[in-house]
Amino acid sequence: MVSREIIHGIYHVGAIDFDRRLFDELIPLPNGTSYNSFLIRGSEKTALIDTVDPTKEFELISNLVKLNIDRIDYVIVNHAEQDHSGSLPMILEFFPDAEVVTNEKCKDLLIALLHIPANRFRVIRDKDTLSLGDRTLEFFMTPWTHWPETQLTYLREDKILFSCDLFGSHTATSDLYVTDEAEIYHSAKRYYAEIMMPFRNSIKGYVTMIKTLPLELIATSHGPLYPRPQFILDSYEDWVSDTVKNEVVIVYVSMHGSTQKMVEHLTDALITRGIRVKPFNLTRTDIGELAMALVDPATVVIATPTVLFGPHPQVVYATYLANLLKPKIRFASVIGSYGWGGKSVETIVKMLDHVKVEIIEPVMVKGLPDETTLRSLERMADDILKKHSDSKII
Repeated sequence: MVSREIIHGIYHVGAIDFDRRLFDELIPLPNGTSYNSFLIRGSEKTALIDTVDPTKEFELISNLVKLNIDRIDYVIVNHAEQDHSGSLPMILEFFPDAEVVTNEKCKDLLIALLHIPANRFRVIRDKDTLSLGDRTLEFFMTPWTHWPETQLTYLREDKILFSCDLFGSHTATSDLYVTDEAEIYHSAKRYYAEIMMPFRNSIKGYVTMIKTLPLELIATSHGPLYPRPQFILDSYEDWVSDTVKNEVVIVYVSMHGSTQKMVEHLTDALITRGIRVKPFNLTRTDIGELAMALVDPATVVIATPTVLFGPHPQVVYATYLANLLKPKIRFASVIGSYGWGGKSVETIVKMLDHVKVEIIEPVMVKGLPDETTLRSLERMADDILKKHSDSKII
C-alpha cells in the first residue's frame, strides 16, 4: 500500500491487511485490519509514530523509501504489542541514529519482546513534550487502554491525536478517512467490545481528558482516521457509561432440543413484555458479534444442556470470555436441561465473578420442558421485566 499525505509533512506510511482473518489466534477479523504508522516531518527533526505488524514490514520500509526518508530521529512507540512494534528492529537497522521514544513500562516490554538494546531508548512521562522544530509532540500516559503501558501522542500545532488502539476498528479499507460513520460505528463498537470493554472504567477518564483537547483529527492504529473526532468520542462516551438498555442477550447451545425449546419460549415471553431480545446459538455465532451484543444489555441469560455433570463446553468458553470482557450488565440467569443431575448453574455462576451481577432465579429441567417449566420461564420473564422497571431501564 502506498504512503498518503494527511496534511503537509504528515504521512500515513502503514499497511492494510485485507486477508487477515484472525487476531491473537482468538479474535475473528471478518473485514481484515490495518496497521497504521505515521511519519511526521518537522523543521528540525523527523518522527515515526508506531511501526506495523512484522508480516508487513516490507510495505513500511517501501513507503519510507518512496518518500526519500534518509533519516528518522525518533520512533514513537505508543504500545509494545507486536502489531504496532513488530517492525521496530528493522526500522532501527535502517535508521541507526533513531531513538525509541516511549514510557518506562513500554521500554521494558520492548526489551523483553523484541530485544531492543536499552541504549536506544528515550524515556518519557505523562505530559512530556518533544520538539521537532516547528511541531511539538505531547505524550499522555493511558495505562489499561488494552495493555498497562499504552500511551497517546498529540501533535499540538496540527491538533492531531495519534490514539494507538483507542478508538480503533479492525477494518481493511482503501479509504484513509472514515467516509461512512454508520458503517464504521459497527466495526468500532465490535473492536471496543473485543478489546477495550474490560478497561471501561479506566477509559471513561481518558475520554473526558481527550474531549478537552483541541482536535481536528484522530488517527488510530487500526482502521480509517476520524476527520470528525466528536463522532467516535460520543460513541465511546456512551459505550463506557453505566447506562444499559432494555435488552436481554441469550447465549445458548442445545444438543437434543430441550434447551432450544426453553430459549424459544423465553424469547417469546420477553418480546411480549416489550423487552428486546438477542439470542445467540453458539454453534453458529461469530464470537465478535456476541461480544458487541454484550456492550449494552441489562441482562444476560445463559442457556445450556448438561454434559456429564456440567455446562456444555461451548457455553463454558462463552461464559469465560464474557467474564473477561466485564460488560456492564446488571442481571444474569441460567436456564437449561439435564439428564441425571449436574452442577451447571453453580459452575456458570462461579465463572461470572468479575461481572458482579445480580442472579435471577435459574430454571433447570430434567429432560424435555413441561408446562411447569414453561410457567417458570414466564415467571423469569416477569422477574426480568420488574428488574428493568425498578432500575428505570425501561
